[in-house]
Amino acid sequence: MSKVSKSLLGLSFISVLGLGLAGCASGTSAKSGGSSTDSSKTITVVFYPNESAKSFAGSRTAIKQAVEKATGKTVKLQTTTNYNVAIQAIASGKAQVAYMGANGYIQAHHKSKDVVPFAAQSDAKGTLKDATYNSYLMVQQKDAKKYEENGKYSIKNVKGKKLSYVSNSSTSGFLVPTAEISREFNIKTADQDKLTQSGSFFSKVLYGGSHQGSAVNLLKGDADVAAFDDADLMPYLNVTKGSWDKVGSTFTVKDNAEAPFTSLAGKSVVNIAMMPVQQGPWVYNTKSLSKDDQKKIATEFKSKSFAQNKKIFSEPNAKTPMMFPKKSEKSKLVNVTDKWYAPTHRLLNHVPLVHNERICQCSRLFS
Repeated sequence: MSKVSKSLLGLSFISVLGLGLAGCASGTSAKSGGSSTDSSKTITVVFYPNESAKSFAGSRTAIKQAVEKATGKTVKLQTTTNYNVAIQAIASGKAQVAYMGANGYIQAHHKSKDVVPFAAQSDAKGTLKDATYNSYLMVQQKDAKKYEENGKYSIKNVKGKKLSYVSNSSTSGFLVPTAEISREFNIKTADQDKLTQSGSFFSKVLYGGSHQGSAVNLLKGDADVAAFDDADLMPYLNVTKGSWDKVGSTFTVKDNAEAPFTSLAGKSVVNIAMMPVQQGPWVYNTKSLSKDDQKKIATEFKSKSFAQNKKIFSEPNAKTPMMFPKKSEKSKLVNVTDKWYAPTHRLLNHVPLVHNERICQCSRLFS
């Protein structure tokens, strides 16, 4: 069993509230198969707020060109400032292709069985065995000592602090870190809602609306602790001590970091916890995208030329990270099915689907 399977299966007994099918904004439930886009002429690719950031504009354009080359169709890119907008777009068929986290994909699949995964980024060996990225709980460097116990970093002192999540549809920015906190404090199922309500377990609960937004909440001091991942922050942070794969590492905002980090250069954070997360899938809506286009896009995305496109994949230790960091020259997109996401399915099967709109404080950073 892979490391990620063991990790997620170990968390599968945990019930985490706040994972409503709606994200930070409510919307009408998607009906399977509906679409306002004529996929015979146009293909729409939708992105989460994280990948909608200005820093990834070059990657989005390269993906657009790859889909156009493969299908001969006009491609429209849809950026978003809200996870639920992207989930709703792919589930309704208004978008035909999307890049999502495991949690968001499963939510979209629940809305419409037509949403299926077809590719995910591999591990360093070019397989799915250890295809993971990192979810963190971070604190400001100046406060890091407060979270040490016996010379090691611990999350035992997060209780009573102000905490920022990404979105309740985020895998690495909500589901996995919340499950880790639940396990550490042995929080019972009936008490899980405490982790999503200000004034209960945490003095204040915030949502950044994106991984970048959650990091900004921490760096500006609006939160004491924040959850976010590695890949979405690489364009903005440098490792100044340790590494992206080591607990207790220090990360500093780059001098030339783009919005929303332009006024935060030089500020540093430390990861006090790190959890592996299953790589999110590329998905398409099989009812609003023809079988021919499905095949062409899947073939293109899993091709050698796509994996070697430096505008899409960053080379290891690249100074300017692209949308997808490569762990080695063997990294690529590989075939993936719903079955591979069984660990995340098991975790979510224990989660009551609750729309907790009252605590949502989404940042509109990339409008």
